[in-house]
Amino acid sequence: MSTEEQYRIRQVNIYYYLEDDSMSVIEPVVENSGILQGKLIKRQRLAKNDRGDHYHWKDLNRGINITIYGKTFRVVDCDQFTQVFLESQGIELNPPEKMALDPYTELRKQPLRKYVTPSDFDQLKQFLTFDKQVLRFYAIWDDTDSMYGECRTYIIHYYLMDDTVEIREVHERNDGRDPFPLLMNRQRVPKVLVENAKNFPQCVLEISDQEVLEWYTAKDFIVGKSLTILGRTFFIYDCDPFTRRYYKEKFGITDLPRIDVSKREPPPVKQELPPYNGFGLVEDSAQNCFALIPKAPKKDVIKMLVNDNKVLRYLAVLESPIPEDKDRRFVFSYFLATDMISIFEPPVRNSGIIGGKYLGRTKVVKPYSTVDNPVYYGPSDFFIGAVIEVFGHRFIILDTDEYVLKYMESNAAQYSPEALASIQNHVRKREAPAPEAESKQTEKDPGVQELEALIDTIQKQLKDHSCKDNIREAFQIYDKEASGYVDRDMFFKICESLNVPVDDSLVKELIRMCSHGEGKINYYNFVRAFSN
Repeated sequence: MSTEEQYRIRQVNIYYYLEDDSMSVIEPVVENSGILQGKLIKRQRLAKNDRGDHYHWKDLNRGINITIYGKTFRVVDCDQFTQVFLESQGIELNPPEKMALDPYTELRKQPLRKYVTPSDFDQLKQFLTFDKQVLRFYAIWDDTDSMYGECRTYIIHYYLMDDTVEIREVHERNDGRDPFPLLMNRQRVPKVLVENAKNFPQCVLEISDQEVLEWYTAKDFIVGKSLTILGRTFFIYDCDPFTRRYYKEKFGITDLPRIDVSKREPPPVKQELPPYNGFGLVEDSAQNCFALIPKAPKKDVIKMLVNDNKVLRYLAVLESPIPEDKDRRFVFSYFLATDMISIFEPPVRNSGIIGGKYLGRTKVVKPYSTVDNPVYYGPSDFFIGAVIEVFGHRFIILDTDEYVLKYMESNAAQYSPEALASIQNHVRKREAPAPEAESKQTEKDPGVQELEALIDTIQKQLKDHSCKDNIREAFQIYDKEASGYVDRDMFFKICESLNVPVDDSLVKELIRMCSHGEGKINYYNFVRAFSN
């Protein structure tokens, strides 16, 4: 209830239904009255006293008071039908009265008093003229001088209708910032404050005209100039076409070119790898410099599929001034799928040197190559008489197997004619040994003579056996290091899968002669018994 309202007069319509002597009270709805209006009392028979008597149309007349449920209603007039009906029934009607008016409702109907402050500037005219007209400027805030600062772009809106300013942020995809639209909400921005208002608590109270000598206006926003808003210096480098037309018509400024504020990216810094420490491969060690979680170097999958299980084997001797090293022999295995080399030294009884793996699978760098551009040994570097330097140790190639010659002849373009000729000549000499040398060797080593005789016997006895096909390849699959030896358990599993008659007495004797200490068996001599 308003303070100007002391009481309220409510106008209602009372309806009497002749068919059942019922009555209802309806209040017409007044807009913005603030109270519930409409049907005050629904249609029903209404009691007029405590004895239970009900109102009858004979009790109704103009200029009387009737009490319904504790509320007193003054009947001031009736309609034409009601007047004719009551007069026809012999009831003398009182003269009509004037409807009382509600003073507060009448007060609201009066126009509000307007207090107009005399001013030379017509704000209403400005609002009507420049409504929905906004100047748009593109600006940057360069904060690179501070720690972790950066250069960010903003859009400044100047509303001509009320001289307010709004600063919006420009977001880019994956910029790492919250998508908050505004840097500064729409407001008037002070340009010059009074002397006493410098310590004004702006974060608590709003600045009024008493604390400001001059506000920012449209003429302060010029392309190519800087302005400070709330402690930040913005440089305006461009505006939209509407803003250019406005400045041309309003201020006569026609030259508002766009200013290029894009910074040229510095030239990419060449990534320098640290010096190679000698552990692992150069490519594998360099992956630690490319990513926080290093990944394995990319491999040539096609090459690995084509050359899978293809191994070139060579026999080499160590070039060393030490006399004990002259009789040492080494088996070089070159894996064509990965270009890696492994070296195995066959154990020799009572030599005083522990044989076995001499070098695991790895790529071997040539001695004249650099760390930045390493050159590895390839298949074309291996031939009879070639010198291979492996981490400071020099080896001389003495012999090869038959598969090397087949590979070189099928890929002759990769090899020089001299290298191919050296392998071919060596194989021919090996296939036709001198009788004297053979007899001397046989006389010199009785164990070798016994082994050769046993192999010949088995070949004659098992010449038609089906297990002789691909038996060498089966052993080479499990001999990853190309050493010529396999575990004893694995040896019998392979023989069982190929149906080799290991229960035969001759085969058992051959297995005994090919056995080596530490549970290993030399399958090179064993497979000779099953080849033609």
